[in-house]
Amino acid sequence: MQIPVLVEPIIGNGFRARGIEPFGVVAEGTTRDEALRNLRQLLEARLVSGAEIVELEVAGAQHAWKPFAGMFKDDPLFDEWQKAIGEYRREVDSNANTL
Repeated sequence: MQIPVLVEPIIGNGFRARGIEPFGVVAEGTTRDEALRNLRQLLEARLVSGAEIVELEVAGAQHAWKPFAGMFKDDPLFDEWQKAIGEYRREVDSNANTL
């Protein structure tokens, strides 16, 4: 398993390695590698002591715009509308170049 880790220098000539939640563990070391090694040890200790990493599927709310997806699928004016939009954009772009 790989997790994102933020490694940053700290005042006093050392480094801090911080995992993001649910791995909200912070470790420090005099070198970057030592900070990462210390973080790994803390995470492994949590897992050995019974902590688990599991995936849980939760039904999410429907996207607010989903009911409108495909609403113009069978509309005979849609292609004409898209063509008019394209022509208008080209006109605006060509006028912008003349300013």
